[in-house]
Amino acid sequence: MSILKATDVGISFGGVKAVDGVSFSVNPGQILSIIGPNGAGKTTLFNIVSGVYVASRGSIHLADEDVTGLAPHKLAARGLSRTFQNLQIFQRMTACENVMVGRHLREKCSLLPALFRTPSVTRQNRETRAASLALLAEVGLKDAADTPAGSLPYGACKRLEIARALAAEPRVLLLDEPAAGCNAVETEEIDHLIKQVADRGVAVVLVEHDMKLVMKISDRILVLERGRPLAEGTPREVRDDPRVLEAYLGQHGAREAARA
Repeated sequence: MSILKATDVGISFGGVKAVDGVSFSVNPGQILSIIGPNGAGKTTLFNIVSGVYVASRGSIHLADEDVTGLAPHKLAARGLSRTFQNLQIFQRMTACENVMVGRHLREKCSLLPALFRTPSVTRQNRETRAASLALLAEVGLKDAADTPAGSLPYGACKRLEIARALAAEPRVLLLDEPAAGCNAVETEEIDHLIKQVADRGVAVVLVEHDMKLVMKISDRILVLERGRPLAEGTPREVRDDPRVLEAYLGQHGAREAARA
């Protein structure tokens, strides 16, 4: 049964149809990749699904609940987390503090106990730090827990952002170009981490240009062109689709896909 389903989603900006009639679904533990040339509407679609934009048409369902048009914080409370194409970490906070911020939805907040630092608040902070340290260990950043995030290597920052998204205990994780700007070693680390997240039963939807990574880890792939769905299927089906080769992959992309 699908945990996230988009049906006939569309949005226009100034008469331009940025996303037009896109539908997809993803099951728990499944990895769905959304690919396409620049300007195909991939990030716009992500912004609709995550509540940043309100669709002009269509619907979004999360675990059979119609969540079309809900604000991002309400979607997060229902189990949908995302990362962004450009890093959104808190540079002056430590790696652990960054992840702790991501757990705020799982904490009980009350003004007076927080002001007076009651034992319950102290206990909750201790539990939040312990959970954050466990997530840092999961993404390979245990030894960097007390290191300022701004001093971490780029690839580590990408993994830190994923750890912070996981801190909210999502059922669906949206990853917007998680390997963008990473070298081969860092990309391999991201690859391993995404599969690890899916193995926990979290549905993963990612936008990514690295065709080798996409073909290697995806269960299904949705291809967009000019805001419209061009093809959808398994990695092999998409790789061998003449329309995809012509519109997006080309000879270089096809070689990268074949190496996966």
